[in-house]
Amino acid sequence: MAKVTVVGSFVVGLTLRVDRFPVSGETVLARDFDLGPGGKGSNQAVQIARLGADVQFVSLIGTDDFSRIAIDLYAQEGVGTDYLARTSETNTGVGFIILDAAGDNRILLAPGTNDLFKPEHVADASAAFEGATVVIAQLEIPSDTAIEGLRRGREAGATSILNPAPVRPLAKDAFANIDILTPNQTEARVILGLEPDDPADDMEICDKLLGLGVGTIVLTRGEEGATIVTNDGSESISSFKVEVVDSTGAGDAFNGTLATSLARGDDLRSAVKRACAGGALACTKLGVIPALPNETQVDELLADHR
Repeated sequence: MAKVTVVGSFVVGLTLRVDRFPVSGETVLARDFDLGPGGKGSNQAVQIARLGADVQFVSLIGTDDFSRIAIDLYAQEGVGTDYLARTSETNTGVGFIILDAAGDNRILLAPGTNDLFKPEHVADASAAFEGATVVIAQLEIPSDTAIEGLRRGREAGATSILNPAPVRPLAKDAFANIDILTPNQTEARVILGLEPDDPADDMEICDKLLGLGVGTIVLTRGEEGATIVTNDGSESISSFKVEVVDSTGAGDAFNGTLATSLARGDDLRSAVKRACAGGALACTKLGVIPALPNETQVDELLADHR
């Protein structure tokens, strides 16, 4: 069985659904409210498990009531928690999400225990990387912790993937630990220390990232799919047309599906195509966890568009 190790965050998501986003100083009545598990690392771990891979989640949560949501979720979904650490120093992370009628979202994050997740915790979980085919991390945890996870994964022979969200600039020596970087067009700029709307061409931005030591870039483009960029050139992969209900978990579905496909031995082009299918399917339902697709759903969407 394919084995993936996820180094990342858990937060509880508190979602308000509204007809439109408020402007400054305005109060808007919400249609409804939902509370459930979230966090990019956690979501990706659930997506990987839902696609049938063996996944271990390396993270740090609290001992508060919100932490029980994580424990219950992983037991239900089959996510490995052998290396899930806990602390009573602060609260489990919380995210506040506003979702409008068009399916767009605004998110605020209070990291909680994620801010206390240190490279030392990753070192304590060194056995989690043994036998892993893919290791994936995100940036809802301190960047040095994420990079330490990728470094240990590469040392163990795994392919390392960084999903640079929420994005922040990285130290230049960090990029050499990244086999595959999966930014959107804005994140690709910010991770280099540039402005989000820097006018440089996307391929010029990708060339800069490759020059810093990144092996491959999978540049995500939302409804337009994704572009694979290497030192040998680029290739665009089209997305799938679906009725968008809630786009909140699309990136996590994309990255979780990509990691699973690569861990199973798919070539990069096939893995990115499956990832586009996974991301599209995650837009078709409300919420993140309920929307993450299983393997049959991904296969059916691919077959419908073959």
